Amino acid sequence: MFSVTCQASSGTEDIFDLSFEQLLDVNIDLASKTNETLQSVPSSITVFSKQQIENLAVNNAYDLINFIPGFQSTRGDWVGAVPKDHARGVYLDNGYILMMVNGERLNEVSFGKASVYTPFIPTAIIEKVEFIRGPGSALYGSNAFLGVMNIITQKQANHVNLGVGEHGLWQMSANWHQQLSQSATAFVNLAVDHQTGEHHQGVRDPLESVYAELGVTVGQWHINGRFNRANLDKFINLGGYSEENKHKSENAYLSVNYQWWKNEGSSLTSKLFYGLHEIASLGMVLPSDAGVVANDFLVGPYWRTRELTFSSDYTHRLSENLDLAAGFELRKADQFQAGVYSNYFDLENGQIALSDQFYLPGGQKVQEFSDYALLKQAIDQNSLYGQVKWRYNSDLTVFFGARFDDVIGIESKLSPRFAFVYSGLQQHPLKLQYGESFRTPVTNELYSNDDVTTGNPNLTSEFVQTTELVWQFNDASFSSEIVIFQNNLNDFINKVPAPNSDAEFTFANAIDKKIQGIESTVTWQFSSGLEWGINGTHLFDDPENASFKRFASSFVTYRLDNILISLNANWRDRVDVDLELSERFSQSSYMLFGGSIQWQLTPEHKVSVKGMNLFDKEYAVFDPRVENGEVPGQGRQLRLTYQYKF
Repeated sequence: MFSVTCQASSGTEDIFDLSFEQLLDVNIDLASKTNETLQSVPSSITVFSKQQIENLAVNNAYDLINFIPGFQSTRGDWVGAVPKDHARGVYLDNGYILMMVNGERLNEVSFGKASVYTPFIPTAIIEKVEFIRGPGSALYGSNAFLGVMNIITQKQANHVNLGVGEHGLWQMSANWHQQLSQSATAFVNLAVDHQTGEHHQGVRDPLESVYAELGVTVGQWHINGRFNRANLDKFINLGGYSEENKHKSENAYLSVNYQWWKNEGSSLTSKLFYGLHEIASLGMVLPSDAGVVANDFLVGPYWRTRELTFSSDYTHRLSENLDLAAGFELRKADQFQAGVYSNYFDLENGQIALSDQFYLPGGQKVQEFSDYALLKQAIDQNSLYGQVKWRYNSDLTVFFGARFDDVIGIESKLSPRFAFVYSGLQQHPLKLQYGESFRTPVTNELYSNDDVTTGNPNLTSEFVQTTELVWQFNDASFSSEIVIFQNNLNDFINKVPAPNSDAEFTFANAIDKKIQGIESTVTWQFSSGLEWGINGTHLFDDPENASFKRFASSFVTYRLDNILISLNANWRDRVDVDLELSERFSQSSYMLFGGSIQWQLTPEHKVSVKGMNLFDKEYAVFDPRVENGEVPGQGRQLRLTYQYKF
């Protein structure tokens, strides 16, 4: 999907009032830290505007990934059925996409992937999303591996949204901003989401989420604080379905940004960022009918992590044809709590005890658990990056740079990148892009010690080498893009059997593989009110872990006076997997439809009907941790929303 953005304020033009040529010139700085357009940016990138996010009718930012070439997002079995990523043929339970909000990372040091601690990001607070399809470690370090997703929140909106829908859904959000003085502004974003959920395997999949954000700008200072909490109880957790499953995550962030100067020739900004993460997850791992204990045995992590980061970013125009972007980052991160959440526990001896005399109804949170003591580790790093943009002539621009990360006590990594952007063929930009990225193993992979997994302290960082050839075509009403990519995967970490341990799995640098594929995108604006787009992905090699080898998405949007109608579809190819004991997972290809009807009653009032999986298609997604491989997909989600602008 190709999409763009505009500022959201009371005097803002609607996205459909902009010409197609204006949309192509929207500024993007995620992929280069210099202002670029979709035609000049040295990466494969997808951008979603606030209006297009609303058209797609998704509630959770992770669902946008299903409309990005090369990527998909589905529910998995691990800690509360959090979203799992399918990234250019890689479907592993690791953090291969760096998730950021306003340029601040969500991935932390215990699990690595952002969705464990932040499984729900409400789209009601989003202004724009930028997504790098490919490596980003040359600018952003670890986890910027196969993709980078930056969520930019609303900062200039004044409106209230209310919604009700199927399966006990209700939601409320509010966005407010105010000019406090000539040099001071403030904004607030608040979103509350509740859903009773659908029935799967006899249990529901409910959701409770709260998101709050406050930002204040005074002169060159900008202070931002965020808090979010999500509950994903019941449903599936650690591979088992149970009414007693629990999953609660909380995150708090505070950042202080100072702009030392900014002029036509250079700029310098510094940021101090603090993040605090907590997870309490209780999952069924042994049913009562196994005959070991009278009740289902549930267990999971009760962990807390934190990070403190100081960074500076500098840009300088060295000459008319040469621009420099550089910076450094000092990051201290650690897991400082490694407790356990269990319903069978000997509180006196501090151990899990599978005996009915130690049964604790509802489960008990234990802050410190001796078996997890090794998890309390620091993963600090010092980083430097630099990038040069060289306008060789009017037709050719060259980007080259690298980032050096010294991960204390683990290893050091250099992540280079280069890109050639050629615009000499009218309306047909060509790009050749190369980059390397890495992911540092996290505390769970290095030091875990439970009935499910045991860590491997000898792990080394994974790294990937990515080459992309990009062709684009753009005119006043039509745009297209074809990306041919090759990923060389090196030392990828995967779960492997642990025969000499009480745990079922351990971790190993077990995968070296090449994955090639092609991504294509077409967008056609037939008139000022009618737009159609489609994107498709085909992998030439089999995915790592059974996933979709081919998939596509499409949308059509039509506006008639004050009514906007949008329909979308997401198609996935069949998946077949041979399991142990002669069992087989098989899911035929399927298509999911969604859409919205938006009616602008007055400039201040809007009513919308939105839906996902409109025909309530039943389907399952493969997950290797589930005995039969099946995790049921979400059914139909219809909701009615009302927006008031003030």
